[in-house]
Amino acid sequence: EVQLVQFGGGSVQAGGSLRLACAASGFIFDEYSIGWFRQAPGKEREGVSCISSSDGSTYYADSVKGRFTISRDSAKNTVYLQMNSLKPEDTAVYYCATDQLEALVAGTAKYWGQGTQVTVSS
Repeated sequence: EVQLVQFGGGSVQAGGSLRLACAASGFIFDEYSIGWFRQAPGKEREGVSCISSSDGSTYYADSVKGRFTISRDSAKNTVYLQMNSLKPEDTAVYYCATDQLEALVAGTAKYWGQGTQVTVSS
């Protein structure tokens, strides 16, 4: 059974940092790309970042480029999202997801984590 369990999140003041983790099990970790998405109240879910299984290429939404960093640790079957210089507009529930890269880009990934709240106060 594929499982994605998220850790991290919480509340921080603007300019602060948080790290999210997504621990994966039930599939061959290095064969699937993993991405992070977020959904703020009253807004549609948006893609934040993803990392490719094939060559480790990383992708970021324009709104987080230069502030967020995605990485994967194959020894721990875990993907991280380091979030620096956080802004109030980063406040959302963050989800990790896994599937082939094309599905992640399309937002149609098959497997999702449970979500974790990130709140950034001004």
